[in-house]
Amino acid sequence: MFKNFIKKYFESFVYFYSYLRYRVFLIIFFSILVGLLDGFGLTMFLPLLQMVSDNSQVDPESLGKLRFLVDFFGQVGIPLNLISILVLMLIFFFGKAVVQYIGGVYNVNVREWFIKKIRLENIKGLNNLAYKYFVMADVGRIQNTLTGEVDKVAGSYFNYFKAFEYGILVAVYMGFAFTLNAQFAILVTIGGVLTNFLYKKLYENTRGLSRDLTGENNVFQSLIIQNVSNYKYLKATGSLGKYAKKLEDSVFRIQDSNKKIGKLDVLLTSGREPILITVVVLVIIIQTTFLSADLGSILISLIFFYRALNYLMQMQVRWNKFLSFSGSLENMAKFGKELRKNRETHGSELLMEPIDNLTLKNVSFKYNNTTVIENLSFSVQKNETIAFVGESGSGKTTLVNILAGLLPIDSGSFFINGNNSNNIEISELQKKIGYITQDPVIFNDTLFNNITFWAEQNQENLDKFWKAVKQAAIYDFVVRLAQQENEVLGNNGVNLSGGQRQRVSIARELFKNVEILILDEATSALDSETEKAIQQNIDLLKGEYTILIVAHRISTIKNADKIVVMKNGSISNNGNFSELTKNSVYFKKLVELQEI
Repeated sequence: MFKNFIKKYFESFVYFYSYLRYRVFLIIFFSILVGLLDGFGLTMFLPLLQMVSDNSQVDPESLGKLRFLVDFFGQVGIPLNLISILVLMLIFFFGKAVVQYIGGVYNVNVREWFIKKIRLENIKGLNNLAYKYFVMADVGRIQNTLTGEVDKVAGSYFNYFKAFEYGILVAVYMGFAFTLNAQFAILVTIGGVLTNFLYKKLYENTRGLSRDLTGENNVFQSLIIQNVSNYKYLKATGSLGKYAKKLEDSVFRIQDSNKKIGKLDVLLTSGREPILITVVVLVIIIQTTFLSADLGSILISLIFFYRALNYLMQMQVRWNKFLSFSGSLENMAKFGKELRKNRETHGSELLMEPIDNLTLKNVSFKYNNTTVIENLSFSVQKNETIAFVGESGSGKTTLVNILAGLLPIDSGSFFINGNNSNNIEISELQKKIGYITQDPVIFNDTLFNNITFWAEQNQENLDKFWKAVKQAAIYDFVVRLAQQENEVLGNNGVNLSGGQRQRVSIARELFKNVEILILDEATSALDSETEKAIQQNIDLLKGEYTILIVAHRISTIKNADKIVVMKNGSISNNGNFSELTKNSVYFKKLVELQEI
């Protein structure tokens, strides 16, 4: 029951507290101190008014329960005259300003620390995410949450704690008012409750619109990513206009949500002052007509009342602004839980020795409820070149991804050098792997940084760079570049041909001194001449590395030590090229179709 109450009414506070801990209470402390100093300063107006009105001594009784201030000043030998009262007012208000500044700076520092922690936690969570979960995740949502949503969470933090601060100030002023005049405190409470009922519906609308806005921003980011990645196809087929319509519809939906949230915010802001003045007028009428209150007490009560109600209105405005970001906050909290729930799990043993063998025993793997690999046993020995062929969906790439430690098996065992992979820090295996796909990974940076992965440009790394470039058969191209190793390759290697991009990818893996080289359809998108050149280059690496090749074109794997034929998630046959042309009907048919 208590947990449900906390979750319903303090869920956001619990989320912030999970990051900020004791810092939350320091923020609250500064808010209370500001309110107290301001309240004491305002209280000094009452004795000042008494002195101005009839030039008499201060009547402690007029301060109600706040008379302890007069008693305290008397005890420390401070007479309450015009000068001392003015000096005390200055001290209280200057003290308030100092505390407000220190608290404000602290709050800014805490906010930036909070946002930095979220960013770093999300980056770490993303990079520790299980690959199996990642490939099925919404990329648009991931990008939106890691970028745009973080700024909105910063906005939610700012407005939440501003609303919290104003709520504390309302409580402090009501406390002062109650000690000065209990009737006044009751009126403030009634006014606050009535305005809350007035704004409750607006809050609900804002929260709903915020959730819709977050969802639509995720959709928009996903559409943008697809627009950029598929630009060539959309351009070549004249489909950009039709796709742009989907983007435009999403933009209009985002605009509509933002406009509705903005209108609610304007309504809250513009309605604050009239409501405030209405309550003030009613209080004056009630206190002078029905309660026969003293004029000085009324004026100080009105100051407290105005302050309290002003902060109450500001609290409501800030709370509505917070609700406008609440969808982003909910999304961020949910995203963080998903990252933690779906992070990769692995053992703690470090893999210090070279990779002598990888062995799968009775391994099965599923995507959701679809079986991709079923009861498969297989082993890879050091410096073997093994190729995998088979129809699309036969499990070739999935099998290689299991060997690379990307996908956790659902049943069976995976051994690395005879040790169960569950006990091994799997990233240690992956550091020894070079991975090349048909879509080469090229960063918008220099050739040196692309190949060395931002290694320091010292002589040792330059020597390794040029060695890798020669091994990848791209040396002649590099020496002809104007800036050579410092040439910027452009977005996704726009300045390179397909073959050059693949050679850069190969050079990067060779620079790393990997032990296992994986080529997943690495040459399938290239023309035959370029493919042949790269294949010859790969053949030169045979015997120096353990090479795993996923291929459709049989010509690229003729020289492999072993060719594995996959069918429906199992190994239907294996052997060298000559053996399979005799023993495998499927493989023989592939050879005939490709006229090898």
